Amino acid sequence: MHSDAWRLSEDLDDLLTRAEAFLRSRPVLHNTPLTVLEKWRTSPSAYTPGTVLFGRLESEGETHAIFFRPPSRRLTLTPLSPGQAEALAAELAALGHTLAGVTADHDTATAFAEAWHKHTGATPTLRVRMHLHRLGTLTPPEPHPEGHGRVVGDEDHEHLMQWCRELAADLGETVTIDAASWESTRFAEKRYTFWETPDGTPVSMAGVNPMVAGMVRVDPVYTPADLRGRGYAAAVTAEVTRAALTAGAKEIVLYTDAGNPTSNALYQRLGYRRVADWAPYDFAYSEPAAPVRT
Repeated sequence: MHSDAWRLSEDLDDLLTRAEAFLRSRPVLHNTPLTVLEKWRTSPSAYTPGTVLFGRLESEGETHAIFFRPPSRRLTLTPLSPGQAEALAAELAALGHTLAGVTADHDTATAFAEAWHKHTGATPTLRVRMHLHRLGTLTPPEPHPEGHGRVVGDEDHEHLMQWCRELAADLGETVTIDAASWESTRFAEKRYTFWETPDGTPVSMAGVNPMVAGMVRVDPVYTPADLRGRGYAAAVTAEVTRAALTAGAKEIVLYTDAGNPTSNALYQRLGYRRVADWAPYDFAYSEPAAPVRT
């Protein structure tokens, strides 16, 4: 019997050929790799061949897990057992790879972060605790604010970019979001909807990723600080959720900050149910990281 083995490469097409069925088998838990890999497959400007390290855990010719490490050096993992996380950390460390952090379900990310500390001395810090939710039955918000949803068009692009800049600042992200950089940002591939008051003033927005494997992720949802607490976020989230169901989505998911009881309660009222905890860790090194060997 063959033991589990990690197959490393820089070939996106090879990974998709060998792992797509595995990823599509659990679209809720695999929502991030599904959407990221689909973006790279379909958007040449978002992906440069040879800049991403891919890994596939194989046993008896079948894929049981994957990872990818883009130029940001943040590792994204599908669920692993503690032993599998330990083995991967040991292998990547032995090969001289360096990582800025890891993102996965809480148990996987924590096991890997602990193993990475053991093998490299890097200190892991949990950036934020997150919950993954999936839609059960959509329940329209009550009370429902006056207004309507409107799909964002080309004429709204400056407004959209400004709100994405504000959102990134709220999240502590240091990014450039303008016409020149837009296509390379994490906001670009989404379809957005504004919630507007009866006079046509946009007051909130929600984005959705393109559907993959019958799954849609709602991301991001943003309301300017001075307009919060009026039900606009609930209204626009319900609007994009309803549109995704109409378009044929079988699964609709979203992430929330576990430390924000207001947003968690909001999505629960709309019919979203928590299915997993998520954890992004950052790694700090006492000495400059060595160059990556691939």
